[in-house]
Amino acid sequence: MWNPFKRSDDTLLTASDKQLLVEAIQLAEKTTSGEIRVYIENKIGKGDALSRATEIFFKHKMNETHLRNGVLVYVAVKDKKLAVYADQGIYEKVGIEFWYSQVQEMTSHFKQMNYVQGMSAVIKEIGEALTTHFPYDRATDTNELSDEIMIGK
Repeated sequence: MWNPFKRSDDTLLTASDKQLLVEAIQLAEKTTSGEIRVYIENKIGKGDALSRATEIFFKHKMNETHLRNGVLVYVAVKDKKLAVYADQGIYEKVGIEFWYSQVQEMTSHFKQMNYVQGMSAVIKEIGEALTTHFPYDRATDTNELSDEIMIGK
């Protein structure tokens, strides 16, 4: 089991953990035009988790999806911080309470050392919200953002 808060090496996720998260993203995106990405790094550096998630979101051009419906799940392992950042299109549809509840859900799982399961559960919930507001359209939908897990320093 992956335990990011007790690891001292630079391997933040095993290959198996990465695969589980990619599969969770792909399953969540199957019924929506929305896009979900995961970014994991050791430390935030300066600022807080939401500021760092925002920086990463724009750096990786997640704001350039056609319907502005990209979502980033961010975890800073050594700092024990996390955030969920959503683009304008989906953020406005579900409201701030939804995003707070996703952070709380992930935090709850992390406290029980269920890290990958916690991220997977949140990815599933985000996928359901995206499906409600941005359903998949076979004729027009493309995978605008990679499903691969992004690993920082």
